[in-house]
Amino acid sequence: MMKTKRDIEQEITNKIIAQLEEGVAPWRKSWVGGGGLALRENGVPYRGYNQFLLSLSGYSNPYWVTYNKAAELAGLKKDSKGKWIKEEGKGVLPGEKGTHVHFFTTLEVKDKATGEDKKIPFIRFYSVFNGSQCGGLPEKYDPKPVERTEVERDAAVEAYIANISADVRHGGDRAFYIPSEDRIQLPEANDFDNYVSYAGTSIHEHAHWTGHESRLDRNIKNVNGTKDYAREELVAECSAALIAGHLGLEVEPREDHASYLKSWLDVLKGDKTALRKAFSKAQEVVDFLDAQQPVVEEEKEVA
Repeated sequence: MMKTKRDIEQEITNKIIAQLEEGVAPWRKSWVGGGGLALRENGVPYRGYNQFLLSLSGYSNPYWVTYNKAAELAGLKKDSKGKWIKEEGKGVLPGEKGTHVHFFTTLEVKDKATGEDKKIPFIRFYSVFNGSQCGGLPEKYDPKPVERTEVERDAAVEAYIANISADVRHGGDRAFYIPSEDRIQLPEANDFDNYVSYAGTSIHEHAHWTGHESRLDRNIKNVNGTKDYAREELVAECSAALIAGHLGLEVEPREDHASYLKSWLDVLKGDKTALRKAFSKAQEVVDFLDAQQPVVEEEKEVA
């Protein structure tokens, strides 16, 4: 019997759809308790959709490694056939399951019309394991969480938002971005239940602001209730989630949460790639807003 090839992206999308149908937007989960941003073996953060996928794991250890890298870091040796020689407590521990992340590669195919070789983009998924799922790794891969007070966190968030060059005006009881006037309108910070709620709303609207034709030029002049509108709202949501993970914020549900859930469900049910594409655009938003932040020079030791 021929084995059916797994459609991993559809599997992931189905899980997200199931959570949305239960009233939960999974990108709004707190990444604070999960150790903040997920890191590669070399300490570089994962980006976009991969950052989101790993955030769902719930592990407090930020480091992720492949099976082979875990074995290598644990000092395991290979036999004559190139297979890892297992040692108790070293490498990926027995019974542990990996988490899927993706990367893009290219496939070389024949063009039916011209007969010439051409390259087409191709998405490939592979498994990584959290540092907590491995044994025998260097101490670096089991770091202690950095503790920050709420005052320190809020000050960092306030500075991040203040460094963005958007035209922001306060007043009224609604939050929105007006593309034709290229400005953001927000209620006063004191009108929110807490500063975190204000900051999350502000970051969401700043994400819309990046879509202006003079910046990232997304399709933001769309009508409420359309799929284009739902896709842009999804980009803003994903952007806010990535930024919140970086800043240590716990994103809170919006008052209009329920109505957006239905529109996001319609989009995801019709396109298994929609969330990955939204996070790809969200990463562009993060990169754009991060570029407006001052460069912090690392302190160097003086001999």
